[in-house]
Amino acid sequence: MATIDITGETFGSTVEGNDIVLVDFWAGWCQPCLRFAPTYSASSEKHDDVVFAKVDTEAEQQLSAEANITSIPTLMAFREKVLVFSQPGALNPSQLEEVITAVKALDMTEVHAAVAAQKAEKN
Repeated sequence: MATIDITGETFGSTVEGNDIVLVDFWAGWCQPCLRFAPTYSASSEKHDDVVFAKVDTEAEQQLSAEANITSIPTLMAFREKVLVFSQPGALNPSQLEEVITAVKALDMTEVHAAVAAQKAEKN
């Protein structure tokens, strides 16, 4: 599956409508972003069960601010609508594969229970 470009208008529906979504926040002037792009694209071809999305931080400044992006590239992983990974910096192919494997292996029953517990603590 090829990578898709998402915007502030499509971000929510992309995350909510898919089981696993990786989001690469990038900019065209960012050399580490440009070096990471082929790795990200190649990985998207190997994992049909994962949505690989890209957000251009220059075009989507509001979305980038809402996501608290302070360094690019930043990779976020969502599983069942929950942010389960967020890290700035370009990953090499084996590091990206490790992230994808870890996200797929998560016990989401435990993750949802932990999220519910955190929400209860705040209230």
